[in-house]
Amino acid sequence: MIRVDRLSKHYPDLRRGEVVALAELSFRAYPGEIYGLLGPNGAGKTTTLRILSTLLQPTSGTATLNGYDIVRQPAQARRQIGFVSASTAVYDRMTAWEMVEYFGRLHDLEEKVLRTRMEELFDRLGMQEMRDVLGAKMSTGMKQKVSIARALVHNPPILIFDEPTVGLDVLAARSLLQTIAELRQQGKCILFSTHIMREAEKLCDRIAILHRGHLLAEGTLEELRQQSGQQDLEELFFRLIQEYEENRQLAVGA
Repeated sequence: MIRVDRLSKHYPDLRRGEVVALAELSFRAYPGEIYGLLGPNGAGKTTTLRILSTLLQPTSGTATLNGYDIVRQPAQARRQIGFVSASTAVYDRMTAWEMVEYFGRLHDLEEKVLRTRMEELFDRLGMQEMRDVLGAKMSTGMKQKVSIARALVHNPPILIFDEPTVGLDVLAARSLLQTIAELRQQGKCILFSTHIMREAEKLCDRIAILHRGHLLAEGTLEELRQQSGQQDLEELFFRLIQEYEENRQLAVGA
């Protein structure tokens, strides 16, 4: 599971002074669940995911992945996750098979285990026909499949998806979301970042709404509706942000 407690990230800025990218964020995500981080650009979603992936050090707060502390045990924490984003690079001169194999070896998988695992993944993700296609000749959808396969090759208990459908056509995006739903059924703990309301509404078991690094609301879709009195997620989302901005302006003017 993912355990996040009062996680913060501050950056120095010469013009604006200290910038708060993340402000004491706390949440839990469990096996067999898709936990959504929903927010506009600059909300703190990617900062959160980079900290959890050990790419960034938090300013304060703690987080554990399957029991491993991201600051004190970064190597062990990284083994617990598979990370997929819309900007994940694919090597132009390597085939789909070679790329997934390379990442499997980075995770020290035994040769026999790796081969078996790769065959299973290429079958499950419908990648057999593209196993010998070079990265330079792949479509965006094909590249995203490779990204998913290499994130899954070591069979991690936690999967992190950072805006994974950006740039995909409708069919590729639908296929990706179906794959994520299937991974939930396999008991994976999934953290899913998006700014697309329909994705969050359709896919996520629980949703955290972020804005300017602050957690504005959290819960199931039904819980969020009851808390806000709004049935439409988009309207709920905009109302929360509007209220936050109004309160922020009042605080600045006080």
